[in-house]
Amino acid sequence: MRTLFLLFLLFSFSSCEKNETNDILPDIDVNVTIDLNLPQYIDLQIPSGWAYTTGGIKGILVLNTGTGTPPYKAFDRACPNNDCSSAMIFDGSLKLKCPCDDSEYSIIDGSPQTTGNPHFAREYRVNVINATTLNITNF
Repeated sequence: MRTLFLLFLLFSFSSCEKNETNDILPDIDVNVTIDLNLPQYIDLQIPSGWAYTTGGIKGILVLNTGTGTPPYKAFDRACPNNDCSSAMIFDGSLKLKCPCDDSEYSIIDGSPQTTGNPHFAREYRVNVINATTLNITNF
């Protein structure tokens, strides 16, 4: 039994890998509450709707994907591969684009869509408080 336990621990630690997808961006606390009834967030009530909000490093993009639980995604608009003074732009397609180096990131999982970019767009957790309130956090 002891050998089995040690084997399990060894396997568990060997399968862990360090996540360095956001090591260029500074660590900050994010805790943003959104009222979906406010005019600037009304589009979030429908699938494929999106809005920008304050918070994060350079603002946050919030999307209603229409699928999943919850059906919302939130990404920081800071470019993860360099110190860009401009925030990433979302045009309603499937990608966020960094204006400084034209790098692109998937809104599905934040993965880089441009060759040579190892870092993912920073994604935040979205909690549904009730039918009209979202909370975005990184903790």
